[in-house]
Amino acid sequence: MAILVTGGAGYIGSVTVEDLVVSGEQVVVLDNLSRGHREAVSPHAKFYEGDIGDKGLLVRICSENSIMAAIHFSALAYVGESVDRPDIYYRNNVLGTLIMLDALLECGVKNVVFSSTCASYGEPEYVPIDEKHRQQPTNPYGWSKLFVERILSDYDTAFGLKFVSLRYFNACGATAKHGEHHELETHLIPLVLAAAAGKFENVSIFGNDYPTPDGSAIRDYIHVSDLSQAHILSIRHLEIGGSSEFINLGNGRGYSVLEVVEAARKVTGTTIEAKVEPRRTGDPSRLIADATKAKTLLGWEPQIPDLESIIESAWQWHQAYPGGYIQA
Repeated sequence: MAILVTGGAGYIGSVTVEDLVVSGEQVVVLDNLSRGHREAVSPHAKFYEGDIGDKGLLVRICSENSIMAAIHFSALAYVGESVDRPDIYYRNNVLGTLIMLDALLECGVKNVVFSSTCASYGEPEYVPIDEKHRQQPTNPYGWSKLFVERILSDYDTAFGLKFVSLRYFNACGATAKHGEHHELETHLIPLVLAAAAGKFENVSIFGNDYPTPDGSAIRDYIHVSDLSQAHILSIRHLEIGGSSEFINLGNGRGYSVLEVVEAARKVTGTTIEAKVEPRRTGDPSRLIADATKAKTLLGWEPQIPDLESIIESAWQWHQAYPGGYIQA
């Protein structure tokens, strides 16, 4: 019996694949490599290059590998891009997932862990945000994830599909083997570290007029290894007959953009110039998680919660692999 990981060549997916392999699981990865890296996939996992919208391929993968559960990472995940190109976000993230779920059900696979997002909450009415907070996304990316959550809930009612939807906040950091390598990089920490490495003259601060103490947006940063473990714990929850759940993943503490830049200066020992730019459309001012449910239900606890340790892990990976996976 094996676990299917869609998007397993991506940032969080590749770390989760590695951890599953280390834990003794048989792992099958499906990724179209449009934004993932074949080099990031553990050599001990079976790999298929293809799309989640290819139902025939999914059925074949299930039959060839006795798939018992799936962890679904395959999604486009850039907020700004989703505003400019909502069509591709709804086509890939929603329609593609719908096709994938139908294929899994056809093959008798009824346990799914879904990579969701705090972007489904939109501009918060209160912080920290718990799972009962109303969901009103401010961008198509967030809506695409929320639509999938609705589909999962309805598929549970109609077809008995059990799921854990993990609404995580800002993924960051690196392991010894895996880090962030995106052709279009929009995430703050790798951009700040690229500036520290001299790849850019400065790092952009998108907005300094938010209703926050220093005017820059505040986010809850969570190490990629901690995210990976939450996915594995979610699989275990479903394996023992656990109910479908929506669960936040975060450290419960927020850091502003300017605080991240300052922490990166300390870690790297470099001067990082910051340039204020206009706000990005669809960016909420403050996102901080209440992850109590993850701790009580899954027994999950972040192991790398402090910002400087997170940045240090990412800095070490970028120093070891300055060209990302291309030169790894």
